[in-house]
Amino acid sequence: MSGLLSADAWAKVWTYRSTFLLGLLNTVETALFALILAFALGILFGLMATCGSKILRGIARVYVELIQNTPLLLQLCFLYYALAFAGKSLGILVTGIIALGVYTGAYMSEVIRAGIQSIPKGQFEAAHSQGFHYGGMMYHIILPQSIKIILPPMVNQVVNLIKNTSCLYIVGGADLISLTYSFVTGANTGGAYAPAYLVSGLLFFIICFPLSNLASKWENSLKMREKERAVAAAAAAEG
Repeated sequence: MSGLLSADAWAKVWTYRSTFLLGLLNTVETALFALILAFALGILFGLMATCGSKILRGIARVYVELIQNTPLLLQLCFLYYALAFAGKSLGILVTGIIALGVYTGAYMSEVIRAGIQSIPKGQFEAAHSQGFHYGGMMYHIILPQSIKIILPPMVNQVVNLIKNTSCLYIVGGADLISLTYSFVTGANTGGAYAPAYLVSGLLFFIICFPLSNLASKWENSLKMREKERAVAAAAAAEG
């Protein structure tokens, strides 16, 4: 029944296709809200990491190092079970959104920090000489220039976030992987292991591949533009 070429297995997957669509919808919903949180944290801590305050830079560094050097699965379990035992459970969906958002936010903050620090120091000095405060300088001058550098790796983090929703399985979530597992082990639906997981993988691929492809094209385009600028600058210097 579990064979990839089993007609009965594929028929069962097709009959219960709504289960996979529901899982996909829940995955996208979780990823969307987690992405909003991740963007907010990424911008906040990315700006903190590049500001003039040593205290704020230190806080940003602690956040990034702590989150990046511990597994997402551990963070998710700690958040879910710690709140549950404290009698303050937020539910699997909300817990997943917070865990994924905080985890991805650490990586996005590093992307933003690197993008900001890639801007020549002369731009910062020029902004200060014009009387811009830190927020105004970032909003009007620095971030608009760094966005082209930030976008490609940022899209890669979005893809990683979507794939990381599979970790919700460990706490019994309703994401695509969790519902696929429930399907293949269910009393009435169980057995179609290979087709079910193949369909689940294809659904992830349909979402993630276009985003990964977009990030790759952006990165290649950025490298091409930098080459063209370098050639133009060399030609101008020789002229």
